[in-house]
Amino acid sequence: MPDVKAVAVLGAGTMGHGIAQVAAAAGFRVVLRDISREFVEKGLAGLRKNLDAGVEKGKVTAADREKTLANVRGVVDLAEAVREADLVIEAIPEDLELKRRTFAEADRIAPAHSVLATNTSSLPVSAIAEATRRPERVVGMHFFNPPHLMKLLEIVRGQKTSEATVTVAREAGRRMGKECILVTDTPGFASSRLGLALGLEAMRMLEAGVASAEDIDAAMTLGYNHPVGPLKLTDQVGLDVRLAIAEHLAKTLGDRFRPPEVLRKMVAEGKLGKKSGQGFYKWAP
Repeated sequence: MPDVKAVAVLGAGTMGHGIAQVAAAAGFRVVLRDISREFVEKGLAGLRKNLDAGVEKGKVTAADREKTLANVRGVVDLAEAVREADLVIEAIPEDLELKRRTFAEADRIAPAHSVLATNTSSLPVSAIAEATRRPERVVGMHFFNPPHLMKLLEIVRGQKTSEATVTVAREAGRRMGKECILVTDTPGFASSRLGLALGLEAMRMLEAGVASAEDIDAAMTLGYNHPVGPLKLTDQVGLDVRLAIAEHLAKTLGDRFRPPEVLRKMVAEGKLGKKSGQGFYKWAP
């Protein structure tokens, strides 16, 4: 198994550019890839914005910001992104077939020693690994939003994931400053399953008129010391993302994960949370 020096991150969205940031800050050589130059530049701009905010708040030195930026570059060509990577981390939309196609292509190009990791929050790692010729080198590395602030890294062991691959993921996560937990490849893993159960129940309470969104969230932040309430967290994650996860878990784990109508309605209306400016809360542009 490789001593990881070079990391490719596939997908330059919120999760992708955040993962690229923490990898670059850890000293890895990072290539950030997306399907268009526009998406790549947007991701790099988001990464720079995060670092600038860190400098302004005194949490990142100007020198560390420059070192991090020097360690990352953006590309559109997948082959250019992965051909020298020791670790490939996929952070594209939660679509199983899209992920399988991406992994199959990356598998053909990446060095034989490379570990291929998926940032999926709920899809089966083993099903993604089946699209490759190296399922023993495929692992889940589920980062949390925003990756540059959240400490948890959920490592998911697929049916054929080797112990050496788990070790590579753990060590890479440790270097990125993450606290790692190890879970088996079950629907929703540990974090998404527990977090979604709370979020869906909060939505049902809102539908039933139990309390306002603000008061439901306050019950958890003030009564249980959660850093953010389940409805505000849903806005931050994205209502469309939570709907997709809920539909997947409803199919695999049963009716208790059936999406509430309020969630379906809001997604249909384009109220996706913070990224659209409107969800359970209104968000400034």
